[in-house]
Amino acid sequence: MEIQESIIIFDALSQETRLRAFRLLVQAGEDGLPAGALSEELKVPHNTMSFHLSHLSNANIVSSRREGRSIIYSANFTLVRDLIRFMVRDCCGVEFARIKEDKEVTSIIEFTSCLDKPCKKKKDQNKNA
Repeated sequence: MEIQESIIIFDALSQETRLRAFRLLVQAGEDGLPAGALSEELKVPHNTMSFHLSHLSNANIVSSRREGRSIIYSANFTLVRDLIRFMVRDCCGVEFARIKEDKEVTSIIEFTSCLDKPCKKKKDQNKNA
């Protein structure tokens, strides 16, 4: 993932209604939820919800499909996984966190003890300052 792509995603999620809608879509899983159900659950007017869902769709963090008269929205779990990998690998570095892959294609984020106490590298940088 590129930095620009992650900025677009973070921008889309940096608004309360969009973040709350995205959380509901993650909880709904791959089946997703109709736009009307999101609107009702969040107590947001339908036209306002459409605006926010459009913003999330433009960031590719959600996708939509038509089922009869309803539009069903789903979280883009692949993009979310890529964003988390980007944050852990490219932003944190192995000094603070790493992603451990097992044979079943499960990913586990491991945080190092560096988060609880100053790391040697950090101490060395402070000495040279």
